[in-house]
Amino acid sequence: MSGTQRNDDGRGRVGTMVSGLAVAVGCVLFLGGFLWAAVVYKPYAVPTASMAPTVNAGDRVLAERIDGADVRRGDVVVFTDSVWGATPMVKRVVGIGGDTVACCDKDGRLTVGGTPVDEPYIHRGPAAAGTRAPASPQDFSAKVPKGQIFLLGDERSTSLDSRVHLEDADQGSVPLSAVQARVDAVAWPMNGMIGRPDSFAALPGGVSADGPLPLQVGAVLLGVVLILGGAAYGPVAARSARRRRTAGTTR
Repeated sequence: MSGTQRNDDGRGRVGTMVSGLAVAVGCVLFLGGFLWAAVVYKPYAVPTASMAPTVNAGDRVLAERIDGADVRRGDVVVFTDSVWGATPMVKRVVGIGGDTVACCDKDGRLTVGGTPVDEPYIHRGPAAAGTRAPASPQDFSAKVPKGQIFLLGDERSTSLDSRVHLEDADQGSVPLSAVQARVDAVAWPMNGMIGRPDSFAALPGGVSADGPLPLQVGAVLLGVVLILGGAAYGPVAARSARRRRTAGTTR
């Protein structure tokens, strides 16, 4: 009987240890994921529909803090430039230093350095004679100076972007130093990650790597599972041990 008593107590102690360890690891993952995200990301509210349908007016986005040197074509960035009004704006990078950005080719597409770019993130409605509308309502061409970027909104018919500033000294481009962050996800409504467009992948420099947000969210969710599972397992293991002891003493 005493051997059974020691064995059951041992099982209870092991259950308590496992429960405590799961809760402790869960807390580390949960808090660590939140802290990691807080260091890497900054939330922004998007005031206009210039980036629709990718990002709509009123959406809350999470933007990864990056240096201008990390910017690639296709990135949706948050930037502030005094010429554009000195307020944070959200646009898509379509050209970097040395590029000639133009629109439109015979198929109505944007070209970068003479290479046509298909842009699945914009809405090109039907035009006359059943053809697709061009990627920009107005034709343009601009040479992007070194250390600068050329930006367009995804809603090309209403966006006030680099096309509005073509007569400026830098032909509508802004310095890389103006970039504050790269938008990775729409947090509210929860539309998920904003992927990197394959359209620019074949151009020199390719596209940027995905941000760490999925890993951070995964760490937080796993932490929640471990905390809840560990908290539930402790009482269950203790109750099971008490039942075994009771059964052992009645034999």
